[in-house]
Formats: sequence, structure tokens, C-alpha cells
Amino acid sequence: MAASYSFVNAGKKATNASLAERLLAEAKELRINISQAAEAGVAKAVAEKRAEIWVAENAKAFECWNARVALNGLPLAKYRSF
Repeated sequence: MAASYSFVNAGKKATNASLAERLLAEAKELRINISQAAEAGVAKAVAEKRAEIWVAENAKAFECWNARVALNGLPLAKYRSF
């Protein structure tokens, strides 16, 4: 699959983001670090999008493999014990 990215030791860049007032107030009340929560959310969204792109880029390979298995069966199937 796509390369794994770690942002733990990455440099930081200040940015502005607009959040729903009630959400921000509740997060502050719960003592949630907004920067860390936002970074975690963005990192998750990036990982999900990269996975989506990878699946789309490899769709033809999936189709070819599935067609091969449909035609010839699983490789080494005769060695399966279940």
C-alpha cells in the first residue's frame, strides 16, 4: 500500500481554522488540546484519502487478480487444510 507517514517529529506551521463555536467551547471545557486534536483529524483524513487513491490506482490489478482466481482458482489451494 502507500507509504506510511509519521508527523510526530515534523515541524509545525501555524494555521487558522474555523470551528463550530459550540464544539470549540466543549473541547475547551473538556481540556482537549485543539491543535493536537485537529492534527490527529487531518492526519486521519490524509491517510483515508491516500488509501482511497491507492485503491483507485490499483483497481485494474484487483480486477485482473480476481479474474485469474475465478478462472484458475487460488494458487496453492491444494495445500489448504481448511
